[in-house]
Amino acid sequence: MWLYEKKLQYPVKIKKPNAAFAKIIISQLGGPDGELAASTRYLNQRYSMPYDEIKGILTDIGTEELAHVEMISAMLYQLTKDLTPEEIKRSGFDTYFVDHTAGIYPNAASGVPFRADYIGVKGDVFADLNEDLSAEQKARVTYDNILRLIDDPDICDPIKFLRQRELTHYQRFGEALRIAQDNSDAQNFYGWNPAFDKMSKK
Repeated sequence: MWLYEKKLQYPVKIKKPNAAFAKIIISQLGGPDGELAASTRYLNQRYSMPYDEIKGILTDIGTEELAHVEMISAMLYQLTKDLTPEEIKRSGFDTYFVDHTAGIYPNAASGVPFRADYIGVKGDVFADLNEDLSAEQKARVTYDNILRLIDDPDICDPIKFLRQRELTHYQRFGEALRIAQDNSDAQNFYGWNPAFDKMSKK
């Protein structure tokens, strides 16, 4: 069961629309290391996770990533609201505008639409958790790159919040990996899949 609270996890209050900045930030909605891929990845990985504690971590983080999708979408909406055709053309937002007007459509900053192969679900405990650790670091790098390109404090403030959450998620997945190791063969953590292979801990 999901409970939805009708407010953003962190406030987004952008005063100055800027479609050029929207073109950059949109990568964290629909790009390969974005929030939509993360939420879908974790919420699907939990089904084959044999350890309840790790399943809970995946559910918690996957749900929070949905809140981050909402934050990024709110930023995109505020950055593209009430733009004139001249502003759209001048900012280079025209190629997006032709297909989606100012609707929120998930794609990368490069213009590549969101793809299902961004969602890394292998059904193997160690493969999935290592994928998750890597995904959180790649998302952090993307947020770092966004902050290098944008100087508007109304944008940077929520982006810094999201960046910090990636670090927290990385630490939680590190804990999850240790839980999986504690429940596995200490001689060979990665030689079998505890989600599928029925082997006892030695």
